[in-house]
Amino acid sequence: MSGAGEDRLSDSLDIPDSNSGLWVSGVDYIAGWRVARGSADRFNRALLAAGFELSEVRAEASTNEEGRGVIRVAGWPDAVERLAILLETLADSQDGRI
Repeated sequence: MSGAGEDRLSDSLDIPDSNSGLWVSGVDYIAGWRVARGSADRFNRALLAAGFELSEVRAEASTNEEGRGVIRVAGWPDAVERLAILLETLADSQDGRI
């Protein structure tokens, strides 16, 4: 992320390193991570716009064993419950289509 929200990524919500496994030679993990990072940044900006703090819930970019980008959303249970309610309300208002 860039801007004011970037500093919040290092707040109190600790997310263990999901890339702690061995890397496979020849797999381009960086390319997958870059794609995931762009999506995670967009999701985090949307969370901020919806009134969430990135210290309570946020998306983190990662890759899987094949180097494909992966987004993991981590948060405190109460913040994730609020996010679920927001998404359910949005889905209900649009007949299940978001």
